Amino acid sequence: MTSQPWMEEYKKWNVNPEFTRPDPEKTLSTTITENLVKFQDKTAFFYLDQKFSYQDVNVYSQKLATYLQNLGLAVGSRIAVMLPNIIQYPIATFAIIRAGYVLVNVNPMYTQRELYHQVQDSGAEVLIIMGQTLEQLNHLNECSALKYVISTQPLDFIQDQPETIYSQSAQYPDKQFSDFKQAIDQVQVIDFKIPLQHQDDTVILQYTGGTTGVSKGAELSHRNILFNIAQNSTVFISHFGDRYATEDEYVFCALPLYHIYGFTICLFSYGLSRGFANVLIPNPRDLDALVDQYHKHPPTVFPGVNTMFNALAHHPRFRELDHSRLKTTTGGGASILKSTEALWYEVTSCHIYEGYGLSETSPTATFNPPLSRRFSGTVGLPLAGTEILILDDEGKPVELNQPGEIAIRGPQVMKGYWQQPEATAQVFTKDGFFLSGDIGCMDEQGYITILDRKKDMILVSGFNVYPNELEGVLSKHPKILECAVIGIDDEKSGQVPKAFIVKQDDSLTQDEILTYLKQQLTSYKLPKYIEFVPGLPKSAVGKILRRELPRTVQLNAKAC
Repeated sequence: MTSQPWMEEYKKWNVNPEFTRPDPEKTLSTTITENLVKFQDKTAFFYLDQKFSYQDVNVYSQKLATYLQNLGLAVGSRIAVMLPNIIQYPIATFAIIRAGYVLVNVNPMYTQRELYHQVQDSGAEVLIIMGQTLEQLNHLNECSALKYVISTQPLDFIQDQPETIYSQSAQYPDKQFSDFKQAIDQVQVIDFKIPLQHQDDTVILQYTGGTTGVSKGAELSHRNILFNIAQNSTVFISHFGDRYATEDEYVFCALPLYHIYGFTICLFSYGLSRGFANVLIPNPRDLDALVDQYHKHPPTVFPGVNTMFNALAHHPRFRELDHSRLKTTTGGGASILKSTEALWYEVTSCHIYEGYGLSETSPTATFNPPLSRRFSGTVGLPLAGTEILILDDEGKPVELNQPGEIAIRGPQVMKGYWQQPEATAQVFTKDGFFLSGDIGCMDEQGYITILDRKKDMILVSGFNVYPNELEGVLSKHPKILECAVIGIDDEKSGQVPKAFIVKQDDSLTQDEILTYLKQQLTSYKLPKYIEFVPGLPKSAVGKILRRELPRTVQLNAKAC
């Protein structure tokens, strides 16, 4: 390790830095098989109130793995999965990895253009997709490498479904269309061959950066995922002890599993590694349905994002629920606001323990110790086995408590971007640190505070203004439900902040906001424009998308 001011904090909070490294002979494929058998009698998933055991998932994924191998695909072939949190997602994921292929996770909310780019860029030969989405696709011939399309319906494993008719079959004679459930049912004998794989082989292409340019596939190896599971175990053990889950311990899986946060934390670190049952939430935006599932299956662990916690904490029925079973709430994806955490704790009596990571880090890089029983306002300490430096614009480490770019080195850091050597070279230092693009600082104990994304920083007359700081102050106002701040061009100052506000109370005025902010912020940090909006654009994970906010001055925007 280059510098380890956080080791004393590890000791204080019962975290063992000497985590058990994965057996170098094992792959994610063999680990999936072993753990599905180990927990075969336990519930693996709740989906639409139906239970699926680890044994059920074992059999279904073995059969689908056999079906895929029977297509004649070579080991290492890419298979794209474009599904929400339905039971078919973990079945498909485990089958693809066990059969020796590379999983390409695709956002099910992607447009046709975004899907085609990802399929074409990855060279995926198989696409597993919802039937409704498939019917909306045109020009599949643009995906030249794509040979097989497997369609499914949300209720396929809940009730009998009529045989699917594929209208595209005649239009695309060079592509074979089939049905997910029928593919599994037609395999009578499970005879899939265990593939020859190594830990450094790519197992997942996790695409990132699509909304800021052409999306790139982060190549994650078996080793990356296995090490991150092992690293996350140090946090679990510090809190729960080195044990497996009981039958009535659940993970509330409202995070989309195609996203690396939900994928590694829900599906593997808690689910497959510790035997928790995941409560699958297909549509986290349906708050009433989400609250119903929380009531029916009160979770032990709830990984989520700020917007989700904020919305639930304001939901009248959620506030009335019994939260005594909830032991850990973990936040990531975007900064957890202090106001959100305070309200969440008021409602649930459980703190939010914030962590930090990226698609390129599998994802976890930092964590807050659960035994601290507090909200630190930081993203915590470097995860065991992880080195973090804060670098200036010249790539040199800065002093403690000084801002700079967060650079990460560890076994969970990706191999690189798929078929993009130049882009890969740009994000790695000569000594192997991954440049995150995030601005942060580290204190004397090793706790890291995220100030902002490097590209989101606002430069006002030469002064750095971080949107996260403004949003943190705004969110504390009792009449504000949600907010976002961006920089817009200004002839005098170069850039100025603009605030978008979703009201909690209709009586809120722009003058009231300005008066409040002037008591909290120095003048150059004050937003020059304030605009009230009915809602904010969000990703499927619930992260507010600043880049989709208009960088123009609307008629109803208050000039300050």
